[in-house]
Amino acid sequence: MSQVHVPTCLDEAFSILNRYPDARLMAGGTDLLVRLRDAGPNEKPPLVLLQNIPGLADIRLDTSDLCIGSGATFSAIMAHPLVQEHAPLLARAVSTIGGPAIRNMGTLGGNIITASPAGDSLPPLYVMAARVNLTAATGSRTVKIADFIHGPGKTDIRGDEILTLIRIPLNELFPVRCFEKVGLRKSLAIAVAGFCGQLGFAENGTVSAARFAWGSVAPTVVRSAEAEAAVTGNLLGPETITRSVAAATAALSPIDDIRASAHYRRIVAGRLLMRFLENARTTETL
Repeated sequence: MSQVHVPTCLDEAFSILNRYPDARLMAGGTDLLVRLRDAGPNEKPPLVLLQNIPGLADIRLDTSDLCIGSGATFSAIMAHPLVQEHAPLLARAVSTIGGPAIRNMGTLGGNIITASPAGDSLPPLYVMAARVNLTAATGSRTVKIADFIHGPGKTDIRGDEILTLIRIPLNELFPVRCFEKVGLRKSLAIAVAGFCGQLGFAENGTVSAARFAWGSVAPTVVRSAEAEAAVTGNLLGPETITRSVAAATAALSPIDDIRASAHYRRIVAGRLLMRFLENARTTETL
């Protein structure tokens, strides 16, 4: 059985991490506890519970960002008026994670640290250019989400750091947006493929800016600069959409697993983009 430590401030948490270098940080524990359950009897590291540290679950605005504490639960995020106003894609994405019990326990920081390519919160964070604050006893640093996640379970966090805050720039350039995922059932499903998109339009109807991201189709969330460039500066006609979808599917590297084949994932990912772009021709917000 693991030792359990419950610090009441960051300084106390850092002191525990210094004493127990192999300790694992735990917020909701919905992913971590599953992995520890399957570990051997000699693979039970000390746990440092973060839920009693003030501020880690706060959601607020500062001058340029929506700031979400790493300990904010999915339920709190999806219901918060600031998230609904400034990051509706994230609110929609986390509402698809598990059932109510999981959403009441699981946290945004935990979803990021787990770094699963199927993490539903990640594609919105990528298209919204989110950054993460990493805090240590000696100081803090801020890293772009795309630079922080390196692969399944692999991130840029150091052993003496705690992910404390997620920062999402306040940006009104993208009035047309979408989050959608495809699973093996309508609810409580891990994504076979997920898609998040944002579009901005110029007065003449051409696309002024585009951001697309896919989950579950590569070791990390995929952004395709080529797919975005194919629509930027153009009207969303059939040829433009076809070029963008072709560029997107070429950028993906899905795998075969028990949920779907790589071929099926690639087709679904392309269709999700196609549907978004076709709908965007006539719809201002999705």
